Amino acid sequence: MAVFYTARKTLQNYMNGGTVLLAATVLALICCNIPFTRGIYEALWSHEVILQIGDFNLFSHHGEPMSVMAFINDALMAVFFFTVGLEIKREILVGELSNVRNAMLPIIAAVGGMLVPVTIYWLMAHNTEYAYGMAIPMATDIAFSLGVLSLLGKRVPIGLMVFLTTLAVADDIGGILVIALFYSTDISVNLLLVSAGLLVLLFLGGKAGIQSKLFYGFLGIGVWFCFLNAGIHPTIAGVLIAFCVPAKPLYAPAKYIKSIRRNIMHFAMEDDEKLNKKSILNKDQMNWLKEIESSSDKVISPLQDMEDSLHPLVNYLIVPLFAFANAGIFFGDMEISQLFHGLAPSIIVSLVLGKFLGIFLFSLLTIKLKWAPMPNGSTWGSLASVSVLGGIGFTVSLFIAGLSFGSANPVMSELLNDAKLGILAGSLLAGVLGFVLLHFTLPKGNVAEDDE
Repeated sequence: MAVFYTARKTLQNYMNGGTVLLAATVLALICCNIPFTRGIYEALWSHEVILQIGDFNLFSHHGEPMSVMAFINDALMAVFFFTVGLEIKREILVGELSNVRNAMLPIIAAVGGMLVPVTIYWLMAHNTEYAYGMAIPMATDIAFSLGVLSLLGKRVPIGLMVFLTTLAVADDIGGILVIALFYSTDISVNLLLVSAGLLVLLFLGGKAGIQSKLFYGFLGIGVWFCFLNAGIHPTIAGVLIAFCVPAKPLYAPAKYIKSIRRNIMHFAMEDDEKLNKKSILNKDQMNWLKEIESSSDKVISPLQDMEDSLHPLVNYLIVPLFAFANAGIFFGDMEISQLFHGLAPSIIVSLVLGKFLGIFLFSLLTIKLKWAPMPNGSTWGSLASVSVLGGIGFTVSLFIAGLSFGSANPVMSELLNDAKLGILAGSLLAGVLGFVLLHFTLPKGNVAEDDE
């Protein structure tokens, strides 16, 4: 059914990606803590990345070449946020966010899941050197959270999948806004005007129905470069470019079907004996098949085509590479007490307790006030359990931690290490607790099949 399209598609996209993401995280921790590999691991990220034509280097920031770490965080993660932007646009047009009543519960829950953790963090970190990291516990990692949910198989009601999926998408919107508003510095007006002009061209191209992916890719790279050097965080460029990509295909399905039937009829009039043999196609046959191929491209919108094409790249390469580069924590000089004082416990409590309270209490209020119904097939127990899964922050939390404390300053480096420890511990705790609670609160049978 169309109402469940978002949940099914997102689960399919992210479920296996969560496994790869977990493997990359474990590998990063191993490499960072084995003496032989630690030096190689730490030195790897400082190498320069250059794509130069004459005197122009595309991968440069204020005239200086980007390091491998900066390339991953500022360039590859822009592609990640581009796919997030495509997903948000699709959700608004045809997904759960297109229906106000369906979207009300997860959106309000997402707001609570951002406000309460930030408030708890502020109360715990007020007047400290790490108070600037308030946005770290805002995020819900869609790959890990849906990966945990998938472990319970068809016991999970479709309504609960839809709720968590839409909540995670709404969470991404909040994270994008925070990055745009609070992590942009030293604005260059001239480059900002150039990027605005390129975005206008992209928008007009989308309105005119330009289907070429090269058009959006080429101008999009220009927007990204201008944002990178204008002081606006370049990942925001990915989201804005995605919003310009047209969601409307050239052909309606009826026209596509007519094209296929017309060309298949040509084959139907051919000699059956010839068609049963494996042989080189003649010129006419090539043309008929190419017209079918062309029609197939024109019935799929650029937005859907790009989203489907990029998801494997993002889920199996970009996000795991980001995790491998950013999740490395050296435990050699750490003490167990770091989990109980300072920055780490502020993040752990905010993720595990704050996310649960924010998501569940705001959901409870919304349902009791009859602004939105309970997710189909859910109970208060299962809704509370899924709320705990919202505390898996990981990818975007690590990203915001890097923006907050990513400095060569030794104090900031230590804070970043503590932040990573808090994110890993909090996300792990939320994932394990959420899974255990769901195991006991979900029905024992395969309810997903009944929902269909």
